Amino acid sequence: MLVIDNHTHVISTDSERYPTAPVGGRQSVWSQTRPVDIDGLVRALDDAGIAKAVVVQASTVYGHDNRYVVEAVRAHPDRFIGVYSIDALAPDAVERIRHWQAEGLSGFRLFTTGTTMPGQADWLGHEDSYPAWACAEEQDIPVCLQMTIQGLPALRELLKRFPGVRVLLDHCARPDLSDGRPYRHAEDLFDMAAFSGVHLKLTHRALAAAEKGASVPAEFLADLVAAYGADRIAWGSNFPAAEGTPADLLAQAREAASGLPQADQELIFGGTSAAFYAPVAPAGGSRG
Repeated sequence: MLVIDNHTHVISTDSERYPTAPVGGRQSVWSQTRPVDIDGLVRALDDAGIAKAVVVQASTVYGHDNRYVVEAVRAHPDRFIGVYSIDALAPDAVERIRHWQAEGLSGFRLFTTGTTMPGQADWLGHEDSYPAWACAEEQDIPVCLQMTIQGLPALRELLKRFPGVRVLLDHCARPDLSDGRPYRHAEDLFDMAAFSGVHLKLTHRALAAAEKGASVPAEFLADLVAAYGADRIAWGSNFPAAEGTPADLLAQAREAASGLPQADQELIFGGTSAAFYAPVAPAGGSRG
């Protein structure tokens, strides 16, 4: 089985070349206590038997300075796909998208919540962000969203305006699954399946939520696949933000997904990521 880790981070040991500038003004604890640089990530992936990984900008460390992600992709173009962070409200947002795409990165991330920024930011869906969304739609640039389920109504309105945008929701948008089937607390998450461009990132956070209360991980995954299809679900370790090695986190996810058909598992653990971050053609072209 081809395994692609859809959510990893890298932290440089060179704080002078890559100074911290975290979104929200406060650096995440995990990045201070268990940072992993580019070489460390490669070793961890090798130990886990993971072929490729998406390196997502560590927004709570470097903010929108994506140079270390660029370095990772350039050092290991056969192993890494890079996702950069932008300020979608900034007047130069489209310019920054073009800049980072030209640097070899493959899609942008919007950070609207996190360990250092609890709750859901109210700027998601603001009209000042429309140019960035329009650019993503026109150029078929994937958008990764760090958000909570409370932000889904705003995302729904954005996708009505920009229906061609493909989005990937970190941690399945952090749903509350404690009520168990039919997951009424997470109804908005399942309703988003009606938008064909919406994809889900299955991480340790989503799996942990699926273990709480009356929820059963196997049932949650089966219901997600029934709603979205396995070709719109991608596994990610969230290493090193998540405690444990990629090998450990992969084993946990495989156990949770073990009841799914083999073809669905192959999509979740590699095929979906490969398709989602397939090379994007130049302006006016098509993906291929």
